[in-house]
Amino acid sequence: MATRDYVKRGKAPRKKNTRRQPTKGRTGLPLKWALLAVVLVGAFGYGLYLLSKTEAPTPEPTPTTKAKPARQNQGESLPKKPEEKWSYIEELESKKVEVKAKALPQSTRPYLMQCGAYRSQGQANERKATIAFQGLESQIKVSQGEKGTWHRVVLGPYPRKRQAERDRNMLRRAGIEPCAIWYWE
Repeated sequence: MATRDYVKRGKAPRKKNTRRQPTKGRTGLPLKWALLAVVLVGAFGYGLYLLSKTEAPTPEPTPTTKAKPARQNQGESLPKKPEEKWSYIEELESKKVEVKAKALPQSTRPYLMQCGAYRSQGQANERKATIAFQGLESQIKVSQGEKGTWHRVVLGPYPRKRQAERDRNMLRRAGIEPCAIWYWE
């Protein structure tokens, strides 16, 4: 196959646009719709005006209802305010609620937090140093297993799990993850 040199060939001639350009017509609201809107708003306003000027018809008194006599003395005072029959307001003000909280079972075993298990001592020392920069003291425990020697970076012991969780959250905010909390062995 022959090599082609597209640079020397130059640009292809530009194709003419065959799409039809939309004609620029009148934009905006047509005059007949604007007039219709003005007439409708005016009719609505006139209807509201008529409603506010007319008074509501008063019902004629029936023989079963008695007309109340108009007050003759405008200087008359209002009737005495009735006393409340309810006593719950005073009861609530002096009410004391006793809450008996159940004691949560406290674990007698201390907790530890493991923040990594490494094959090499150097990697474990690096993790221990990053934890030390956060102000926490960690230890490296060497354990033998079926798969060889592991160097575990642990913190603790913690008497309560809440303290271990507080330190784990502090390490998580610093980007040191994952850390697991277990019982101290």
